[in-house]
Amino acid sequence: MDPSSFSNSTAGRCIRTPKGYWAFVPNPLPPKLDLDWELMRLLSDADGKLGQLSGAGQLLPNPHLLLGPYMRREAVSSSRIENTQAGMDDLFFFEADSSQPLRAPDVREVANYVRAMEHGLERVKTLPLSCRLVRELHQRLMTGVRGDRATPGQMRRSQNWIGAPGCTLDEAAFVPPPVDEMRDALTAWEKYLHSDAKEPALIQCALMHYQFEAIHPFLDGNGRVGRLLITFLLCERGRLSQPLLYLSSFFEKHRDEYYRRLLAVSRQGDWRGWIEFFLRGVSIQAREALEDTEAILGLHARFRGMLTGKRISQATVRLVDRLFVNPVVSVKKLADEWNVHHATVQRAVTHLERLGVLREVTGRRRNRLYVASELLDVLIGETGTRNFESHGAGTKP
Repeated sequence: MDPSSFSNSTAGRCIRTPKGYWAFVPNPLPPKLDLDWELMRLLSDADGKLGQLSGAGQLLPNPHLLLGPYMRREAVSSSRIENTQAGMDDLFFFEADSSQPLRAPDVREVANYVRAMEHGLERVKTLPLSCRLVRELHQRLMTGVRGDRATPGQMRRSQNWIGAPGCTLDEAAFVPPPVDEMRDALTAWEKYLHSDAKEPALIQCALMHYQFEAIHPFLDGNGRVGRLLITFLLCERGRLSQPLLYLSSFFEKHRDEYYRRLLAVSRQGDWRGWIEFFLRGVSIQAREALEDTEAILGLHARFRGMLTGKRISQATVRLVDRLFVNPVVSVKKLADEWNVHHATVQRAVTHLERLGVLREVTGRRRNRLYVASELLDVLIGETGTRNFESHGAGTKP
């Protein structure tokens, strides 16, 4: 790492380690920020749209209809930033039947991300954002996937660095603080989260995320954990009633700028550029989330309307709601999940198949999978393309 690239930074300092390489140690939060009308306008717009999204979440009669898809969008986008090759369709098929051939082995990493998010959302109800929670998230994120050798759930005990594949510490674009300084920086980071910070919640979020990435406390998985914390902080601070904001989608679309803005804070102390980028992302994603909410709820109302006035089983009604968690159905797995007879689920599936809501896509006699194609298209959005054949499914129309 070239220390001259960081000579004008107010965000931290470069230190020369006993082994001779240079590393960056971030200053404790908060930094000194110069606020002006333009930044206040961006903050107001982002805060307003986030408030609308949070309000919509409070009015949802069935929040689970949206939470499942939104968490999975966030998982797919956040994981793709780290070069995983898995889409929401891969994830849905994997969760419906993990014995199915995987289009992309990376789907296991995405599934771990969903589990980590579910765990974190439950934990923040009783446990504040902390190093303890961070370790729990990392353990769930990294176990059983590539990187599981990188001590899941444990802070690093050796130096890591960021740069082109195969680069050395001296060639790295960024070297996080050495282990002792890392521990001190994490303590200061946690102290800031627990302090009576005066910055608005969205500004706190932007500062918190940068600082975590600069500290880089794990050997692997730092980016995904850091992006998880954005959702948790907004929920903990009461700015989101439900985790409906999938900000990683914005970061993925603007991946190069995302990394450039974070690095510019370290190198030039450009907090302003990073915060503006972050606030624009919140505004855009909150607006898109509101639009998606309307589309998803509209489709749910139409599916439920198909059942009105008909003699149907409770399992059929339950299945319609279940599709919005995962539009791919395995009768066997769902029967086990609901603890009901296989035939009960099969009758519900057959009913929705006759209505055109579901269709069988494997062409097999056993271990069939059914897909709500219209719903799948809505839920996938820009995160992937529907390709049943890639999941071992047949070409049955």
